[in-house]
Amino acid sequence: MSDESRLALITISPGDDWLQRLRLLAPSLHFEQLAPEAVTPELWRRAEIVYWSGGPFPAPEQVPALRWVQLHSAGANRILMQPLFRTDVVFTTTSGIHAINITEHVFAMLLAWTHHVPRVLEWQARREWPPEDRRWSLFVPQELWGKTIGIAGYGSIGRQVARVAKGFGMRVRALQHGDDPRDYGFTLRGVGDPDGVMPERYYRPEELHEMLAASDFVVIALPLTPQTKDLFDESAFAAMKPGAFLVNIARGGVCDEAALYRALHDGHIAGAALDVFGEEPLPPESPLWQLPNVLLSPHIAGFTPEYDNRGMRVFAENLGRYLAGEPLVNVVDKQLGF
Repeated sequence: MSDESRLALITISPGDDWLQRLRLLAPSLHFEQLAPEAVTPELWRRAEIVYWSGGPFPAPEQVPALRWVQLHSAGANRILMQPLFRTDVVFTTTSGIHAINITEHVFAMLLAWTHHVPRVLEWQARREWPPEDRRWSLFVPQELWGKTIGIAGYGSIGRQVARVAKGFGMRVRALQHGDDPRDYGFTLRGVGDPDGVMPERYYRPEELHEMLAASDFVVIALPLTPQTKDLFDESAFAAMKPGAFLVNIARGGVCDEAALYRALHDGHIAGAALDVFGEEPLPPESPLWQLPNVLLSPHIAGFTPEYDNRGMRVFAENLGRYLAGEPLVNVVDKQLGF
């Protein structure tokens, strides 16, 4: 394939400034920007690089020139079973770009819970001021200071959660796959815990229940893989400290929702903030809607006006590395699934 015919497809709208920067960075490539559904069989046949925003991939034989796919998501769970994933095509993610906004969502939920924001809004809607002898019992908060937060999944999001938790005076514990505490993925300047120094203790996957038993708050930030599917099951919820609060901003499939419902309904754990679910949209008949101790949001924790811009920063970093023959960042391990 000649340099003139080397094709890079971009299926988001990064803006003219970004396209100009990419063309200056890689003058040997021809860039096509179009919606995923507009990619023709001929473009797929010619594409060497694809920035992919979602949807199924063609069969491997339909993309003979494809060498690298930059995903527009931090997770790779949606592509694990697609035939193209098992070829020699390299997949990279945008892991690292969600750390700020998802962490802010986590603490918005923690503070809403501990400071009774739903109850405040309830009384506001009633236009009532509670009697003096009930104000304390209704609104006395639970302080974050001095509490232990257990972070299941110490990637870019988990590391920023730890950074902010330290600012609140919390004790941090983390579950991590592997022994190296450092972060080798894409990171935003001044964000996270690149050297892995914030947790007072790390736990291996087989020690999950031990971490849960020690945590007042638990944040799930794990990728969804065959190994993490339903990892938070009946036994995991039973291991949690009575009265603990759970936040799931990862994937719904990491939790057994029936077991989660029972733990919440029976009061073993105090409450939960759930942004992700096994079935989305969450069906109206789901019993989770009826629980008074649950804060539900419609898979929005990852939303940020900076999403596309940060995603292109990862792509540009990787594009420079790709053209120089250097290792890419955020490469998906095809054995681990993340």
